[in-house]
Amino acid sequence: MAKARNEELFKRLRSEYKVFNYESYSLKITDSEIIIDFSFNLDGRHHFNPIARIKAGNLVKNLAEKAEKIRPLLENITFQIGMIELISYWKAACPPVINIKPGSITPEQAQWWKKIYFNGLGEFFYLNSIQVEEISFVELTSPDRNHFLKQKIETNNKFLVPIGGGKDSAVTLSLLKEANKTLMPLIMNPRGATIETIKAAGLTMDDVLVIERNIDPKLLELNKQGFLNGHTPFSAMLAFYTLLSSAVSGYSNIALSNESSANESTIPGTNINHQYSKSIWFEQDFRHYVSRFIGDGFNYFSLLRPLSEIQIARIFSSLKHYHKVFRSCNAGSKTDEWCGKCPKCLFTHIMLSAFNGIEDANRIIGHAMLDDQSLQSVFDELAGYSAIKPFECVGTTLEVKQALQMISARSNGQDPILLRRFAEKSPEKINPPDFGYFEETHFVPEGLLNILKQKLQ
Repeated sequence: MAKARNEELFKRLRSEYKVFNYESYSLKITDSEIIIDFSFNLDGRHHFNPIARIKAGNLVKNLAEKAEKIRPLLENITFQIGMIELISYWKAACPPVINIKPGSITPEQAQWWKKIYFNGLGEFFYLNSIQVEEISFVELTSPDRNHFLKQKIETNNKFLVPIGGGKDSAVTLSLLKEANKTLMPLIMNPRGATIETIKAAGLTMDDVLVIERNIDPKLLELNKQGFLNGHTPFSAMLAFYTLLSSAVSGYSNIALSNESSANESTIPGTNINHQYSKSIWFEQDFRHYVSRFIGDGFNYFSLLRPLSEIQIARIFSSLKHYHKVFRSCNAGSKTDEWCGKCPKCLFTHIMLSAFNGIEDANRIIGHAMLDDQSLQSVFDELAGYSAIKPFECVGTTLEVKQALQMISARSNGQDPILLRRFAEKSPEKINPPDFGYFEETHFVPEGLLNILKQKLQ
């Protein structure tokens, strides 16, 4: 992805817009949904009012009654959601001050949020050629009033499972169902792949907790006018919404599907990582923040953290009832298709080919990607032959090479173009993947570890 030379634009916008204001939030609770809206503005000149709705499925009874009993906790979480939502709007002009009006944060919280913003916007800063330092790129101010107090929720053996429509969340859903765990899928902004994944799992949308979230169209207008734009930490935003969903549903375990491969930097030798908010470091920091400032009893963890992408692909290769419905392509997400041209499609194609064969991968993706010469630059980024990886949620460069070696070993001598390129660029034998490997840095509950280990065997 090409870098934009936006240093001067960044400086000019920061001089024109001195303060970003987090004005307010509101929380409305009915028996069928929770409605949240926020009010933000750039120096009082550009106003944003994004809205989110959390719609309870059949598994949440008496929503209004339950929610009112824990309203102080829900108010706290909603305020925190605003803290992560605001970053999408702040980045349009990057004002040097964020003025937080609806609640107070401590210096420790301010430091935590600056770290999340700085690392979560690493890709944004890099691709806009913006040089900033974590300690000074923004100042957070808030009133010395409206302090939110921690609250405890009841812990249980129920699992809230965010579903994104890709292979990873399908694996998590499958593992927990096989273990007969009580679970509730959660979907943000349902689309074809997420809905079909639920059906493939033998569930209905009545069993799902749905979050409908919008981006204020005024932000899109500013982008068209030439304001700054770029990637924000979506998974960090989702994390705070899952807390609210956990609190109102009574499902205290929040089971994510982020793997150990997400820890690898996109830019080697730096902390710039497209998947920062899927990394173990964000997971660790988020768990600490929740226990310190929101409440005890929540258990936010990634079930797949001990595994790598290639291990997950191996498990997924046998879950054939998901193969026709899953989608991992961001470019084709609105039309629920594989574009067949992006890094995500090519990475998925390589992983599928390693276990199910090239023809099966061609059939699923709808394109013979390993025989597409136009994808050579994307291929080089995925396999580590370029200076940087793609800014996408993909596995490590080593895993890509290992998968390509597996494909080569089962080929019939008529290798497609990109597989021949792999043979030329990596003539030496690569150590095969250790399918029994288990990453020790994780927060998976002890009772679930055997589920993963049995699958690896």
